[in-house]
Amino acid sequence: MPSFDAVSELNSHEVANAVDQANRELAPRFELKDSIVTLHAQVDFQLKQMLEILKLRLSKRGIDLGCLEIKEPNTNLSSAQQEVVLRHGIDADTGRKITRLVKDSKLKVQPSIQGDKVRISGKQRDDLQAAMALLRAAKLEVPLQFTNFRD
Repeated sequence: MPSFDAVSELNSHEVANAVDQANRELAPRFELKDSIVTLHAQVDFQLKQMLEILKLRLSKRGIDLGCLEIKEPNTNLSSAQQEVVLRHGIDADTGRKITRLVKDSKLKVQPSIQGDKVRISGKQRDDLQAAMALLRAAKLEVPLQFTNFRD
């Protein structure tokens, strides 16, 4: 039975490359740790500029900017700091939305939540491609990729 997985993943190698490129451009003002990039600057305005450079480098590396969760900056008299969380994986609520969306579409496919991904299987390849098109058109909080397509 043909199937594919709808996932929200980050290519960690490309993220590290993008952060390294931005870091070389801005000197040591970034810190990458466990999918959290911390920006350090002297004032809030510099943080905004650094964030734009980070977004530019991520997008040039093919990372969807929808995965960014930008926290509020913390500023005091001598410095400013801001965290940018790189979200990956499909949480339970989004997984339920995806399954509900696919089931309501009346396509002849069956979605099932498997951890941080949603597996969609069906008898015909065309039905799976229609499900992919449906999910691409849906306005979800996380960017989706389609992997593990089996025929």
